[in-house]
Amino acid sequence: MSIEIRPLTTPDEVNAGFGVFLRAMVGLPFRDLDAGELTEPGRYLGAVEAGQVVASADSYTSWLVVPGGARVPHAAVTHVGVLPTHRRRGIVSDLLARQLRDVAGRGEVVASLRASEAVIYERFGYGVASSAQSARVRLRRAVLRPEVPPGGAVRLVDGAVTTDLLDGIYSRAAWTGAIRRPEGWWRLEQRLREADSVTSYVVVHSTDGADDGYAIYRPENTGSWFGSPEKVVTVGDFVALDDNARTGLWRHLLSLDLVDVVAFTALAVDDPLPLAVTDRRAVELGGAHDETWLRLVDVEAALRARTFADEEAVVIEVTDAVLPANQGSYEVGPKSVSRTTAAPDLTVDVATLAATYLGGTSWRHLAAVGRVDVHTPQAVRRADALFAVDAQPFAGTVF
Repeated sequence: MSIEIRPLTTPDEVNAGFGVFLRAMVGLPFRDLDAGELTEPGRYLGAVEAGQVVASADSYTSWLVVPGGARVPHAAVTHVGVLPTHRRRGIVSDLLARQLRDVAGRGEVVASLRASEAVIYERFGYGVASSAQSARVRLRRAVLRPEVPPGGAVRLVDGAVTTDLLDGIYSRAAWTGAIRRPEGWWRLEQRLREADSVTSYVVVHSTDGADDGYAIYRPENTGSWFGSPEKVVTVGDFVALDDNARTGLWRHLLSLDLVDVVAFTALAVDDPLPLAVTDRRAVELGGAHDETWLRLVDVEAALRARTFADEEAVVIEVTDAVLPANQGSYEVGPKSVSRTTAAPDLTVDVATLAATYLGGTSWRHLAAVGRVDVHTPQAVRRADALFAVDAQPFAGTVF
């Protein structure tokens, strides 16, 4: 039978699309949710066969902070899935290509997603642009150095947690890689907290009376808490708008009574926490893993939106099999970006360019494994200098 790819418009269709996503992901816990609460009208696409939704792909309206601090229009892609009976028929390929065309039509400069499988999305132009790592801090050994700033005031807001409070803080995020957390994301987080049988605790940090950070944490294995040889608290969301908020929240978490380990689910790969304690082995870092899979939907607009370091310009030729309007050469310099007919110094596909865009992947490493065609000696060095950033990109948001 023929398959039609189109927006899912009715509540029944939207819930059917979300059901396909849950079935495809197999192990996700939330089953009793109205998907209409989590989605935006017109953004949920489905592949429909004989009236049945057999695949789906959703996105949220968002922004992404790029090097230099600009926020560019961003599509947060999520809820991608296909029924196991309809795999390997090219349905997801058609669905994601349609989604990218729709995103481009909305004027969104970039798209990003979190990948359940690492071998799917590169062929659609997505590249790994940021990574994250977990950490476990053993409190008996984790003593903050005396020179670590004291931070500000920390208050408990348990029982008074609202999306307005938390998003009022998070919405000012300015670090490279941060994205806007859409309303559907906040609704899901609140529903999950309300449904959880284990209490989560929320603390808010403020400096001179202005809220500038928060942390949400919960105890693990509460059934055997008092008899456990290792009592663990997991920090699921840690937001600090500046260094002062970060150290103030550290001081709270590292001073919790009856706790042996504070575990962070996700930190930037260059997070300074190990440098803040007298015994850095008290902070056990997990391996880095891919976080942001980024797609440049409008290459020229994306390149123009970020800043570049002071270095001689390079001409980068870009190929894009899904969005051919991006194909061409771009002269990238510290002051300007423009299309050009000049001979390229480097040639890459759009996924490889996306991997370098936030500064999280070096041109040198990509060239070393054959993902960059180098036409001009020293062009890789110049590109690395141009795309260099002071801090590694990090989103800190799973969607």
